[in-house]
Amino acid sequence: MSTDSDSTPPATTEDRLALIDDVLALPFPAGEESEDSGGRSSGPGHHLLILRASQDFWDDRSPELVEPAEQEIEAEFSVLATALSERWGEPETVELWPYLEREDTDAAPEPMGQLSNLAGSMQVWRVPGSTRWLGLAVGQADPEFPIWLLGAVGETATLPG
Repeated sequence: MSTDSDSTPPATTEDRLALIDDVLALPFPAGEESEDSGGRSSGPGHHLLILRASQDFWDDRSPELVEPAEQEIEAEFSVLATALSERWGEPETVELWPYLEREDTDAAPEPMGQLSNLAGSMQVWRVPGSTRWLGLAVGQADPEFPIWLLGAVGETATLPG
């Protein structure tokens, strides 16, 4: 997922929920093919979305600037999580740090590999009547980059347990 987003994340909660619905129905790329549009990256068995982004912090990483941005992203995370819980029930928490500590030679399955570099955990809903799950996480690639509200869609087989 590129850090210079050339597409604008959805502006409202309703737009974010509509995008989530669209991506849940979107086929995954075939074979080893992958796509990156800035706001969405896709590959075999997964999609990863930027649902909301703060400003970047290249010029100023002071707490007076970063903390309100974090609070804004966390508030939207809560709103979306509540809406998704009303649809599908309570989420489960999936810890992402173990994917960074893998000692085997296999890379972490996507989107876990990308997510583990951005966030420590995510909330996951298993979509009823589907073999897919939807995850929400708040992450940041580096302290200078925007804070992102991320949505991920993957195959149920990639989830632990």
